[in-house]
Amino acid sequence: MRIALVGPTHPYKGGIAQHTTELAHRLAERGHDVVIESWSDQYPARFYPGQARVSEPEMEPFEATRYPLSWRRPDGWLRLGRRLRRTADAVVLVVVTPVQTPAYLAVLAGLRGLDGLRGRPAGRSVVRPAAGTPRVLALCHNVLPHERSRIDVPLVRAVLRRVSTVLVHTPAQAELAAELAGVPVVTAEMAPHLWSSPTRRRPPSVTAEQPVDSAGPADSAGPADSAGPAGAAAGAVDPSTGAADRERGDEAFRRLLFFGLVRPYKGLDVLLRALADGPSDVRLTVAGEFWGDLAATESLIGELGLTDRVELRAGYVDAADVPALFAAADALVLPYRAGTASQNVDLARLHGLPVVATTVGTLASSVRDGVDGLLVPPDDAGALAEALRRLYAPGVLADLRAKVAPPDVPAAWDRYLDVTLAALADRADPGDGKVDR
Repeated sequence: MRIALVGPTHPYKGGIAQHTTELAHRLAERGHDVVIESWSDQYPARFYPGQARVSEPEMEPFEATRYPLSWRRPDGWLRLGRRLRRTADAVVLVVVTPVQTPAYLAVLAGLRGLDGLRGRPAGRSVVRPAAGTPRVLALCHNVLPHERSRIDVPLVRAVLRRVSTVLVHTPAQAELAAELAGVPVVTAEMAPHLWSSPTRRRPPSVTAEQPVDSAGPADSAGPADSAGPAGAAAGAVDPSTGAADRERGDEAFRRLLFFGLVRPYKGLDVLLRALADGPSDVRLTVAGEFWGDLAATESLIGELGLTDRVELRAGYVDAADVPALFAAADALVLPYRAGTASQNVDLARLHGLPVVATTVGTLASSVRDGVDGLLVPPDDAGALAEALRRLYAPGVLADLRAKVAPPDVPAAWDRYLDVTLAALADRADPGDGKVDR
């Protein structure tokens, strides 16, 4: 099948760009003719306050990649759709943000002519492409933004009602997509991609001939500064592998990790208040690019008397530097107020770390309370402080760590690709999570 992926890839950073790249590699490995049609300029800088691009690829770029899209050149949007109508059997439209809706609609219009402009006719639950035109799968990492505006719903609805099928990663997101669009929706659990690629860049001490232990190390890109390993003085840890718990036995570093893009819904402020009320000798590393007011976080740290206990590493973390962050921590904390799913759970497991998380989205089912992590209600600093005290009670951390199992990456990707390809070939069935409305 000739498949075009329309979405971000290198030099753009972050999980969505990496997922697009990894998806292209794995579809090609299954024998499909794959091309990525990406962006030379995604959107005006004011829409993304952080670092959007990286100079060093976080993983091997996909060779068959073109960059015909730019927010500055609307003529290129329609032109791409018309070209794909001639050259593709199926198109995966990676829906990143409502801001890009005009571009998505123009691409769809080029693909489908008047049908692409009209969208789903009243009373029909499926948009059937005209003979000879590609099927279009909208891949939504989040159907709507976590922090949304009033215009986001109509913008996203305008896109989803014009595609053949929507693919999402959780049942809750499937229900939301179905409510907005009424087209078939398939659910495929997100496969690990932030660290699982064999072409992931590794620390200098890990060579191509030196295998990476699947139970411990991982190479991922996430937001944070790359100045060096956090908490390096806390213990002797090999930063090339991240295999901290295998070397230290039952030793605790008395250090926690908050990792990833820092946004209000992720609840860093809740964690800081819990830390102030929890074990007084436990430290925290915050490794993440701040989407908002860093000064407000620094002020809160001072007000809570945590200046000596919190290390802020604000900025982008290079893929090769990620293992050392996890190697120096006892547990990953995800104090989210809201959310759909998080790759960070599997990232922690790949490094042998338990997870302390809130019961939002898929965190409630992916973290086994009292087995490989601890769960607390969202937006409850008192409950989170109690969980931290429990974590450092005698024997608890070692017991949780012993039951952490790494994800089965190949099996996860096989399941993900099966659902994706079935949707592209119009073979999805209710067992795949399809919702017809």
